[in-house]
Amino acid sequence: MSKKIILSGIQPSGSLCLGNYLGAIKQWNDLQEEYESIFLVVDLHALTMPQVPVDLRNRCLSFVAQYIASGIDPEKSNICIQSHVSHHAELMWILSCFTYLGELSRMTQFKDKSSKSKNVNAGLYTYPILMAADILLYQADLVPVGADQKQHLELARDLANRFNHKYSDTFKIPEPYIHSKGARVMSLQDPENKMSKSDENKNNIISLLDGPSIVKKKINRAVTDSGIEIKYDKKNKLGLSNLINIYHSLTNMSIKEIEDKYVGKLYSVFKNDLSDIIIDLLDPIKSEYSKIIQDKNYLNSILKSGSNYARYKSMKTISKVYKKVGLIRRIS
Repeated sequence: MSKKIILSGIQPSGSLCLGNYLGAIKQWNDLQEEYESIFLVVDLHALTMPQVPVDLRNRCLSFVAQYIASGIDPEKSNICIQSHVSHHAELMWILSCFTYLGELSRMTQFKDKSSKSKNVNAGLYTYPILMAADILLYQADLVPVGADQKQHLELARDLANRFNHKYSDTFKIPEPYIHSKGARVMSLQDPENKMSKSDENKNNIISLLDGPSIVKKKINRAVTDSGIEIKYDKKNKLGLSNLINIYHSLTNMSIKEIEDKYVGKLYSVFKNDLSDIIIDLLDPIKSEYSKIIQDKNYLNSILKSGSNYARYKSMKTISKVYKKVGLIRRIS
């Protein structure tokens, strides 16, 4: 029996951070054992914001190397750069002809980003259609999603149903994959907001490539409160609760066990221990990353293998779509 397909990806902007690891990559490591896994670096999505070309290229390679250094095994998973497979853009155009303006206008992420950006372009508006194409192209059964992406997955499901209803079954209807152990990590300085790899204030995030001294400095400066009790309380101790959640997610200790361990102890003791836990996680990732990023032949071989797989897999879908909408498929 063939494995179910799971697909996910991260946009190559900013710096991969602890939030990405606990919210996505850590789960990918487990999923690759059970599912046929496709993990993308979605560089086309990154073009919705201004990019320095050489930086974007370097970041894409860096993200691939960090995926592998963080535990994604190229022997078990397929790692691919989105732009290496032209079928993403082809399917996006066809799906855009089945997408209503009202659906795009209701996207809360577009409203949020457009309100903060001077670069409000058509790509930012149609971003959810490209995301739908990413998912439907590979006939993904499951898509790991956070709260901020649920609306986009719903659009993908709606478009798949709409196309299937008009032309007969063509796309699988993807299901959201909500990992029970997935952690939502908040900003270190502004714990009301999610830790974001694109945050301009790097004191808000722990990068996967941060060294020990930087980790300690950022955790020591992390917002807590004026109290003295180390207690998980998201209403009154939002910053401290975020740090406890990180501690919990990186160890096998429950929230209660962590609270009991630090009864009567200072915040500084707790922060120092948390720093050590994070450093123990990141040190081997940094070490492995430094080897991988220097081996361009190895990286290119991984990307070649991933794109060959992705083109083979996506060709089956795009050929069906072309035929059903009445286009003559090019002869290779």
